[in-house]
Amino acid sequence: MKNQIKNNLKIGLFGIGLDTYWGQFDGLLDRLISYQNEIAKNIENNGVNVINTGMVDSPAKANNVASIFNKENVDCIFLFISTYALSHNVLPIAQKTHVPLIVLNLQPVKAIDYDKINAMEDRGKMTGEWLAHCQSCVAPELASVFNRAKIKFTLISGYLKEDYVWQEVREYIKAIQVVKTMRHNRVGVLGHYYNGMLDVYSDLTQQAATFGNHFEIMEFGTLKAIRDKVSDNEVNEKIEEFNKVFNVSPECSKEELHRAAKTSVALDKLVEKHKLGSMAYYYEGNGDTSYENVVTSLIPGFTLLTGSNVPVAGECEIKNVQAMKIMDILGCGGSFSEYYAMDFEDEVILLGHDGPAHFKIAEGKVGLVPLPVYHGKPGKGLSIQMKVANGPVTLLSVCQNGQGEVFFLVAEGKSVSGPTLQIGNTNSRYKFKMPIRDFINQWSLAGPSHHCAIGIGHQGSQLKKIADFFNIKCIKVC
Repeated sequence: MKNQIKNNLKIGLFGIGLDTYWGQFDGLLDRLISYQNEIAKNIENNGVNVINTGMVDSPAKANNVASIFNKENVDCIFLFISTYALSHNVLPIAQKTHVPLIVLNLQPVKAIDYDKINAMEDRGKMTGEWLAHCQSCVAPELASVFNRAKIKFTLISGYLKEDYVWQEVREYIKAIQVVKTMRHNRVGVLGHYYNGMLDVYSDLTQQAATFGNHFEIMEFGTLKAIRDKVSDNEVNEKIEEFNKVFNVSPECSKEELHRAAKTSVALDKLVEKHKLGSMAYYYEGNGDTSYENVVTSLIPGFTLLTGSNVPVAGECEIKNVQAMKIMDILGCGGSFSEYYAMDFEDEVILLGHDGPAHFKIAEGKVGLVPLPVYHGKPGKGLSIQMKVANGPVTLLSVCQNGQGEVFFLVAEGKSVSGPTLQIGNTNSRYKFKMPIRDFINQWSLAGPSHHCAIGIGHQGSQLKKIADFFNIKCIKVC
C-alpha cells in the first residue's frame, strides 16, 4: 500500500566551512559545494522541495540564510558539515528558525586514502585533501554550543554513499511529514465513550497540545440528518463499492446491505463536510430505534474510510485513532486491535476487534458478514472478517501516564499463519521475540489502554524519530 507522504515538504539545506581555507587551498570550496549538491539531490529524491542556500562561512551569511528559511517557511533544516567551521556561523540560524535541525556529519568516502595523501609532494595539497575529509572535527563543537543554547538537534554521522545515512534521512523526512500532517489533521469525535472504559478516556487538550491537531466534536443527530437525505442511486453505487472491496457473504441480506450502504454514504458526506482526517466514535441509541438503525450499520462504511486514509476507531478511543493515523500516514496500515487470547502451545497472541479494520493490510480480501449480535453493544448488523497479512508487523499505542504525559508504546513482531476465530471480527496471530507471557506483561505494565494500532513492516526506528520530533518518549517492547 502507498503511504500518505505528499510532495508538500520544504527542506532547508546549508553547508558550513571556514572562509580562511578558500584562499589557501585551490578547489576546496568547489569540491565541498559539489558534495553539498549531491546531498541536495539525494534529499530531493524523497519527493520534497529543497531550499539549498549554499555555503555559510560568516555570521552575516548565517543571518541571511535564517531569513531565507523563515521566508520560505521550511519544515526542517539539514546542516551539512563540509569541513571544519566556526560555530558562530551556525548558532544564528538555529536560534532564528525554530524548526527541526538535522546535522549531517558526512565524509565524502568511507575512509581516507592514506597512501594517496602521503604520496603528495606538496604538504599544502596534503592538508587541503585532509580538510575535505574533516567533517567530524566540528561535530563536538556544534553539539557543545547547541546543548548550552538549549537547541534540540539530531546528528547523523557516516559517509556520502552509505545506505545507512540515506535510510536515516528518509526516516527523518517521513517523521517530519507525519508531524506536519498530524498538526493539520481534523479528528472527528462522534458520540461518546463506551461507559466505564476508564483506560480509554482521553485528555483532548493534552492530545492537541502534543500532536497539534484539531478535535471536531459532533452529534449523531448530524449524521442521521445527512443519512435521511441519501438517495437510492447513492446507495446502489455504495453497494457496488462493497462488492468490489469486500468478499460479501451470501448470508448478508439485501436489507442489511442497503442499510449499511446508506449509512456509508452519509459517513462519506460527514467526513467531507467537516474535512476530517480521522475519527473516533461510539453510540448506542438506546431506546430510539431510528438512531439504533444508524449505530448498528456503521462498520462497513467506517472500514472503507479506514482503508482510504481516514482511520476510524471504535469505542471512542481517541488515543488509538491518533496511533492509527500515524501508521496510516506512513503507509503501513494501522488497524484497530485489542488482545483476544494467548496460545501457549504455539507461543502466539491473538489480536483483533469488532468494528472498522484497515482492509489494505489484509491477507486476501476482507469478508463482509452478518452478526446476529454485537458483543457488548446493542443490536445486530454487518461486520468485517479479516486477518492481517503474514509478515513483519508493528504495534503502536498512544498512551498517557499518571503525570499526564503522552508517549508511544511500540512492539515489533510477526503476523503468522494458523487458526483464528471466525466470529465476524478482525483476528490475527502474532509472534514476538520473547515468550508471550513476558510480552503481555511488559506491554501491559507500560500502561497503555487496551487498544493498539497494528501496521505492517517493522516501524520501530521510524516511530522513535517521530516521537522525538513530538518531544515525547517512545517505549519499545521487543
